Amino acid sequence: MHATFDAPGRPRGGRRGGHGRRGGPWGFPGGGPFGGGGPFGGPPPWAGRRSKARRGDVRAAVLALLAEEPRNGYQLIQEIEERSDGEWRPSPGAVYPALQQLTDEGLIEAEEHDGRRTFRLSEAGRTFVDEHPDEMNAPWEAMTSDVRDDVRDLFGTAAKTGAAVMQIVQTGSEEQVAQAKQILSETRRSLYRLLAEDE
Repeated sequence: MHATFDAPGRPRGGRRGGHGRRGGPWGFPGGGPFGGGGPFGGPPPWAGRRSKARRGDVRAAVLALLAEEPRNGYQLIQEIEERSDGEWRPSPGAVYPALQQLTDEGLIEAEEHDGRRTFRLSEAGRTFVDEHPDEMNAPWEAMTSDVRDDVRDLFGTAAKTGAAVMQIVQTGSEEQVAQAKQILSETRRSLYRLLAEDE
């Protein structure tokens, strides 16, 4: 039985968020209080809920990925970064020593092909992975936020709204600024009414 592992609930796609040029009065990408962070210029509310990679997680992540298919060191680094949604990108100085250690322990094997060194699980490595599923999943669980997708989408909408507000601040006329203030005030009152209805 070959085990396969993926970051739970995490699409294997691009990153969320961004780390672009800092700008605007709040110093955040996009020149607004929503860009690249929380709605008031801080980090997203789920940022503090992620766990940093623990010592030994690189080893477990390498084994989990090689349980799927052979990969070289660069592919392992890229895959870890992608599956952690950009939150974790181990350095070559962490990955290659782990590969060497796993090779020395007989858990993985290396082969040369077209000048590239590719790694695969040995039979002993396959047995180890199958017998330690919790350990193999630990790196991904440490990088997975417990925030619901709909909440993330809500903050994404808030970020876009903040960008629109900053456009009006930077280029809008006095009349447009006044209208924007009225729209936001009405929106704030509507949100509080929504909470009151829920109660």
